[in-house]
Amino acid sequence: MDLGEKISLLAGAAKYDASCASSGSGISAGNGRGGEGSFGFSLPAGVCHSWTEDGRCVSLLKVLYSNVCRFDCAYCVNRASADTKRSSFTVDELVELTVEFYRRNYIEGLFLSSGIFADPDTVMEKLIATARKLRTERGYGGYIHLKIIPGSGEKLIREAGLWADRLSANIELPTEKSLHRLAPQKSGKVIFSAMEEVSETGRENEEDRRRIKSAPVFAPAGQSTQLIVGASGEDDRQIISLSSSLYRKFALRRVYYSAFTPVGLPGLGGIPDSRLPDIPGPPLLREHRLYQADWLLRFYHFSAHEILDDASPFLDPHLDPKTAWAIKHPDFFPVEINRASYEELLRVPGVGAKTARRVLEARRSRTLSFDGLRRLGAVVKRARYFITLSGAFPDRDSQKIAEDPGRIRRVLSDRDGAGLQLPLFEF
Repeated sequence: MDLGEKISLLAGAAKYDASCASSGSGISAGNGRGGEGSFGFSLPAGVCHSWTEDGRCVSLLKVLYSNVCRFDCAYCVNRASADTKRSSFTVDELVELTVEFYRRNYIEGLFLSSGIFADPDTVMEKLIATARKLRTERGYGGYIHLKIIPGSGEKLIREAGLWADRLSANIELPTEKSLHRLAPQKSGKVIFSAMEEVSETGRENEEDRRRIKSAPVFAPAGQSTQLIVGASGEDDRQIISLSSSLYRKFALRRVYYSAFTPVGLPGLGGIPDSRLPDIPGPPLLREHRLYQADWLLRFYHFSAHEILDDASPFLDPHLDPKTAWAIKHPDFFPVEINRASYEELLRVPGVGAKTARRVLEARRSRTLSFDGLRRLGAVVKRARYFITLSGAFPDRDSQKIAEDPGRIRRVLSDRDGAGLQLPLFEF
């Protein structure tokens, strides 16, 4: 198989892994990566052909080292039983490919994962060898994201973080029960162990660098993981609770949610597995709502149990989760914009974290009006039913609708499910 065919096959096989982003690294070629005469800068960026948190669309070479895999995970197009072509790169091929693509401005970085074609240590060694050669022999100072192979040794995980900007070990499914049923060769305990090793090493590295400025940096963009949505029967409450726990325990930068793509569709592995749900396509709207709920966890100071509980285990498909929470808590509203605290402002639909900070700053010198709030960035079409300014609603209609939660829901409901991309606006 020639190199072009390998690229097509192994890049296509990698596209179902969503857990890649380069946000937050801040390490450049001149700051300990690549050395004198190196090229490439690992500034905050993001996922291949996707939006970063700061609103930029970027790209990176996203490939598997190999799609040969010993594991037979039911949801994976690269599973051992799938009828698909198999191939592998060599270390030298991947190094040259990354360098040439970067020099031609095709990419801004590398995301490298692999099927489990051998024991975990052997697979991990190949990924590390690629990153190490890029850094030390080719002087590459750009972004690298390496997949941690659960079960690989502590020493290898520590070395991986010396060459990569971000590491990730995918938890894949929300419970051990689902993992055992759909991916019997995988273990949640082993995956968590890999995540814990990355987290502990990162904390140790921060301490070292506080004492010794020249100490090598370990995975400066932290770690992420991926959860597959819709392949197993867990509800959104279980998923959000798990994500909240992962953020607390392992200081993850991101949990990515990947809508399950039925692998029995034409071109995706042949006959469907009876253990998987029979659905016509990936649940993109559910994925979208989970990202919005995740946003509330990370930036809006919501706890998991506030977003969903036993009585409401699934996110509302027609309302973003912040608006859904607001409608369920009419006692909290209306919020007086000219007196509210930062935490209270964060609870208002249509007022995001940036806007809340701007409101606090603007209030030092003036009393805000409705138009002033709009200019500060609030999405007033949603906020108007939940706020007052100097004791008054923005207008009479807003006050009437605000008194009827059912009417608010009808006005703000997204019945057509439009806008399935992760929103860049504040909500």
